[in-house]
Amino acid sequence: MRGWFCLCCASPRRAEVVTGSFGARMDNQQVRDPVLLQPGPYADVDASLRAMAGAAEGFGHAAIGGVHGHVYHVTSLADKGDGTLREACRQQEPLWIIFELSGTIMLSSPIRVSSYKTIDGRGHKVKLSGNGLQLRECEHIIICNLEFEGGRGHDVDGIQLKPKTRNVWIDRCTLSDYDDGLIDITRQSTNVTISRCHFHHHDKTMLISADPKHVDDRCIQVTIHHCFFDGTRQRHPRLRFGKVHLYNNYTRNWGIYAVCASVEAQILSQSNIYQAGSKKTAFEYYTEKAADKEETASGSLRSEGDLFLNGAQGKPCNPFGVFAPQEFYPTWTLEPASEALLHKIQLIAGWQKLQLPPDL
Repeated sequence: MRGWFCLCCASPRRAEVVTGSFGARMDNQQVRDPVLLQPGPYADVDASLRAMAGAAEGFGHAAIGGVHGHVYHVTSLADKGDGTLREACRQQEPLWIIFELSGTIMLSSPIRVSSYKTIDGRGHKVKLSGNGLQLRECEHIIICNLEFEGGRGHDVDGIQLKPKTRNVWIDRCTLSDYDDGLIDITRQSTNVTISRCHFHHHDKTMLISADPKHVDDRCIQVTIHHCFFDGTRQRHPRLRFGKVHLYNNYTRNWGIYAVCASVEAQILSQSNIYQAGSKKTAFEYYTEKAADKEETASGSLRSEGDLFLNGAQGKPCNPFGVFAPQEFYPTWTLEPASEALLHKIQLIAGWQKLQLPPDL
């Protein structure tokens, strides 16, 4: 595990709002500190258009998106029709989808994303509103550098994975204010990495497995790293049955708990930062009965190298019952939980002002 970090994509806009000393504003000299600007796990993914394919760390490492397809140019911000994102996502062949304009796409219904697609927001600022993306029984999806805000309606998530979706990487997205979840992963969806995302102004942030009756969700495997959970109320994530590796995330000012391990969950929390507001409980355990078991059970959580601030309390539960990630992927980039990491995550998480790389 390498102890370095990626700030190659930090934009001046984000640098202006970073704070130091666990709350004090950082000046420009601090932002340019070489310690903060060390290369990291994704230092090369913006070198060329398709360099993201197969580059994710963690359980989503196999996701290749539309690497073997043509480039599709989104030329319209309309909900549907020629040149729209919806039209691109419905195509059955692999596509690398890029945008020719910035703005908001108001969705009247979710966009169904078919297999082998990359939705690449680099080079523009594109926001999805009104509804979100649905990944249903598909595979090899990459979603990068988009904003999701203001989804309305029953079961409307920013990004919804169900059922049986696999090999997904969600990177550098900003998500807020949906009526249901920001990212929900359920019904045997697996092999997912969520990295460098910013979550804010929301209640039920991320649900992984929706019901104790869904015992087939024991297959779920998700990695979440270098994400910023910024005052969101709960579910960072809430997990049933599956395996989740959390590392180098920054979660602050939650409203109920930070992370919840429900029935048969296995969570490894590694070098994360938990900064409490008025609620101090970082780790919660909900007891439920799996449909194929007689006894109720909660989940297991192992905490390694986590940093607890402002009175945050994180009590592990059955730590020896948690999986070892090296059994599933050989390396991941890990940095000690520290004030420097806290600043870095605020810089790099979420939508970034980036140039669209060349298609070499």
